Amino acid sequence: MPGDLWPAPDIVPSIKYRDLAGAIDWLTRVLRFRERRDSRLSWPGGGMTWIEVGNGLFNISTPDPARNQAAAPDQASFVMKVYVDDLEAHFAHAKAQGVEILTEPEDGFWGGRIYRVRDHEGNQWEISQRGRDLAVDKWALPPEVTRG
Repeated sequence: MPGDLWPAPDIVPSIKYRDLAGAIDWLTRVLRFRERRDSRLSWPGGGMTWIEVGNGLFNISTPDPARNQAAAPDQASFVMKVYVDDLEAHFAHAKAQGVEILTEPEDGFWGGRIYRVRDHEGNQWEISQRGRDLAVDKWALPPEVTRG
C-alpha cells in the first residue's frame, strides 16, 4: 500500500463515548489496544480518534447531537468481540487493572475461549483467543441449542 494512503480494513465500526479521554485511556491501558494518536481530532465539545486491534481498526468519538448520534444516557451502546493472541495473559492484565469482569475465561461450544468485561461506560467487550474457533460442523452445541 502506498505510504500516502490511510491503512484501513474493509470495515471500521464507530463507537460513541461520552468521555473520549476516558475511553482512550481505558482501551489502551486496560485492553492494551493502540490509538492512532497522530490522527486524533478535537473540536469544541467533542472529538474522535482511531483505535487499532491486531489488524483491525475502529473509530471512537463523542456523540454528535447535530447528527442524531447521542447514545441513551443509561444504556450501553455496543458489544464488541476482539481476538487476541494470548487470552490468559490478556485476562490477567485486564484483571490487574481492576476491570469489571463479567465472565472469567471459559471454553465455548464453538471451540473458542473467551472472557467478557464491561468498560467504564457500561459497554461489553468479549475478548477471544485467536485461532481456536472451530468450523460450524464441529461445534458441540448444548442440548437446548439447534442449528438453523
